[in-house]
Amino acid sequence: MKGWSGTVGVGVAGNNVEYFDEPALSVMLCDLPPDQWRIFSGIAPPPRAGSGDWETRFALVHADQETPDLIEVLYELASRTTSQYLCGGLSASRGAHVQFALDRLRNIGRKVHADEDDSGVLRGGLSGVAFSPAVQWVSRVTHGCRPIGPWSIVTAVHENLVLELDGVPALDVLLETLNVSLQGDTQLAIEAVRATQAGLLDVGQPEPRSAGFLNAATRVRHIVGLDATRRGVALAESVEQGSLLAFCQRNTKAARADLMRVCAEIREELSPVEDFLPAHGNAPDPDLLPDQWSTSRQILGAVYVSCSARGGLFFGGANAEMQIVRRALGDVPLTGFFAGGEIAAHRLCGYTGVLTVFVDDVPVR
Repeated sequence: MKGWSGTVGVGVAGNNVEYFDEPALSVMLCDLPPDQWRIFSGIAPPPRAGSGDWETRFALVHADQETPDLIEVLYELASRTTSQYLCGGLSASRGAHVQFALDRLRNIGRKVHADEDDSGVLRGGLSGVAFSPAVQWVSRVTHGCRPIGPWSIVTAVHENLVLELDGVPALDVLLETLNVSLQGDTQLAIEAVRATQAGLLDVGQPEPRSAGFLNAATRVRHIVGLDATRRGVALAESVEQGSLLAFCQRNTKAARADLMRVCAEIREELSPVEDFLPAHGNAPDPDLLPDQWSTSRQILGAVYVSCSARGGLFFGGANAEMQIVRRALGDVPLTGFFAGGEIAAHRLCGYTGVLTVFVDDVPVR
């Protein structure tokens, strides 16, 4: 084995199966030429895009949630790729949060002194695998929440305290959406707020086309407090004025439908496309006329990182989430884990699943 990369999760996933809170290991072996991948870590990051050393198209990332300025670190790492895309998640464990990053070809993660560990086990920061443009991939984000109210523009905010939505006090909008009140017995209101999150879209992002789903650009954040004096709602992230916000709640039916949707999108994107010569793989049958050549991209393997709050029985039964993926994609090799937060593009997500498939071209008639 020339290199390996991974992390720990409260659950791990394989083909059609999930393991939670029990010893388990899910491994995917990849036979890639050395010039198509590089293991990286915080002390050995991938080169910057355009540096001329080696070009990173995208990266599979494992991160520690205690990493200082994690959002900014992810953004900087994404800027090192030509696609501006990362996929992966935060380590999640009942014990130590560790990662694994060992590259024997380039001496990354190996011991320098005799008393050091030679396993590539890391604590803190980021690590993962950077892939070159020769590696083809398709990635989609699926949400486990659905909006329970309309999208609104954040018209007043102070750091993470949202004060107004469309000019109306944010707390009033939240209480009206939940049909609860802070007057009298507040227990019902408290329980309703605890079951509610906020979906955020950056300034300039379009509102999702479907009112019943969140799109890939949406970040779901916890409501961490209410300000009855200023009638504000505090979120677990600083919010920019002009952002779009919709209150949402976890919903099994919506999560199942959205997972099937993204799998269908991946299958559709891999449908045969007319092409005189495939970018990778073998050349078409020489007996075929050029107008008979086409290529179809087949799935070689998949990596699925899902929120730890989605696993277990959230989808209706043991292994249900992985079974949905298998039925939609077919019996393809799959590995993954249940994370403390999911990474897609340069964003840190929540209550989502990030499905990334590796593909290659095959000639078809």
